[in-house]
Amino acid sequence: MDQNVNMNEVLECFQSILEPETGKDLISLKMVRDIELIGTNLNFKIHVPNAKYEHKEALYTSIIHCFEARFPQLSPNAHFIVKSSSSEMPNSVVPQVKNFIAVASGKGGVGKSTVSANIAINLSKLGFKVGLLDADLYGPSIPTMFGIQGLRPKVEVTQGRQKLVPIDVNGLAVISLGNIIDSEQAVVLRGPRLAAIIKQFFQETAWPELDYLIIDLPPGTGDIQLTLVQTIPLTGVVLVTTPQQVAVIDAIKAANMFSMEQINVPIIGVVENMAYFRPIDMPEKIYYIFGQKGGQRLADYTKSAVMGQLPIIEDIRMRSDNEKSIFENDSSTNEFISICNHLIRKVEERNTLFAPTKMVNVE
Repeated sequence: MDQNVNMNEVLECFQSILEPETGKDLISLKMVRDIELIGTNLNFKIHVPNAKYEHKEALYTSIIHCFEARFPQLSPNAHFIVKSSSSEMPNSVVPQVKNFIAVASGKGGVGKSTVSANIAINLSKLGFKVGLLDADLYGPSIPTMFGIQGLRPKVEVTQGRQKLVPIDVNGLAVISLGNIIDSEQAVVLRGPRLAAIIKQFFQETAWPELDYLIIDLPPGTGDIQLTLVQTIPLTGVVLVTTPQQVAVIDAIKAANMFSMEQINVPIIGVVENMAYFRPIDMPEKIYYIFGQKGGQRLADYTKSAVMGQLPIIEDIRMRSDNEKSIFENDSSTNEFISICNHLIRKVEERNTLFAPTKMVNVE
């Protein structure tokens, strides 16, 4: 994506265009997919409900006029496709959630929570209903990243049962143990108690209707990961690694766990975080501080693809450490929109071509 083109402004352009039959904008209807800028060509797909859809020409004209006014340097190229009726994931625990996406790494400190949070934020920007579950019970960092530390989730009574209500953060439904315990309290729990908390986050939480529930996993391949695959039918896993070999080795272990015959959760793709550093005062220089091609090695091993390579950005670190909302940062929006487009495409393929993942019994 051209650094001179802000993806938020591109999305605003689509958001200003109303679909004639419903009167709703293209983003809220999730009609715009696979936005890609190659040179000055802005390519994207418009999902229409059926082959006889009558408003293609009107929509295309509105899109052209919008981009001529806001981005005269770009040439928008729309590809209209009929929206597929992808199979939805039947589950009895949280039937109102269509897709469960786990974000895993195997190793700590690779930026997995940052990736999870930004995937959730940018899926929401694309018009999807999104939730974010902080399953890193030992080190919940989502509350700090979103600026909601100290907030407690409400409790409601549904059919005689008390349920946690996710905290609404700019339209995202967020649940974290960090909002239930004090921020400095140490979490000292054995496996059965960890499993009980994870189950509570699904069985005793009033999740709204969601297109995607992003699950930020802890490092490793232990009780929390096993409880997850026993409790819900995971749609797929996004693996996060840095280019370092030590990070790739642990990410391979995580991939091997999800690929076990009795678990069999698809790997959606790989995000290579901290891939390089480009100084603000010397943008022509690139430093590969943690090495190169670690993400590609992991993608090759898992027979998936690199969804994106994220640079080291000081702004993200400063905002997270200063307890400011991650929503305020848009320096990496373009990269994450590209990652989300990849995720959306792979999830649609997975739901169309393959049977839903089954909950497993792993001892």
